[in-house]
Amino acid sequence: MTPGERRRTDARPRAFEEVLARIEERIAADGLTVGDRLPGERQLAEQLGVGRSSVREALRVLETLGVVASQAGRGPDAGAVLTSRPGDALTDLLRLHLGLATLSMREVIDTRLMIEQWAAAHAASVRAASVRAATGRMAEAIAAMDAARDPAGFVEHDIAFHLALAEAAGNRLIVAVMRALRDAVRRYAVDAVVRLGDTGGLQDDHRRIHQAIEDGDAGAATAAVAEHLARAYPESGRDS
Repeated sequence: MTPGERRRTDARPRAFEEVLARIEERIAADGLTVGDRLPGERQLAEQLGVGRSSVREALRVLETLGVVASQAGRGPDAGAVLTSRPGDALTDLLRLHLGLATLSMREVIDTRLMIEQWAAAHAASVRAASVRAATGRMAEAIAAMDAARDPAGFVEHDIAFHLALAEAAGNRLIVAVMRALRDAVRRYAVDAVVRLGDTGGLQDDHRRIHQAIEDGDAGAATAAVAEHLARAYPESGRDS
């Protein structure tokens, strides 16, 4: 370990990181939700016992992450507003990590496999209106893929299919993660379709996934998801 690495390991959290943690505690303790306003910089600094520069830096980080939106003003109009855009930041971070090769396609596909198999099994086991609505969107996406004129168009509707699959599970966090993963690997998905040439096999997989969920067959649904991802990304297999 180099001296620099040792200093970073032994160092205490930076002031703005402590402020981030304290703001998170305040949000949870006060029961704040989307649309609520945080106190202004001066008030937060006084409440947290830190300098305004640390509060300002923490708020900039939260704004970048899509957690708050800054709003200038005085009195009751001062302070950042809690927003609901964390999925956007997650997408950007995943795309950046992929671009820097810090996440491999195998890691991404393994994650998709876990998420989509769970989502398919859960959706097949639940007979609810929300599941029926989601499977309806899956069917629409399959029809749109049949009519797609190029790989990019096919992938656009393929993304809609897989997001509808995630939505069928009824878990919003899973939907946000899936949206981030699919947006981050969009270019790789187009390359995969170009490489395959014929999308008939992919469409057969989509139809099997859709039918298994409608039939309430969780086992068939999870098996179809695994076969589909192995067909689309053979180079990401566990033996590669």
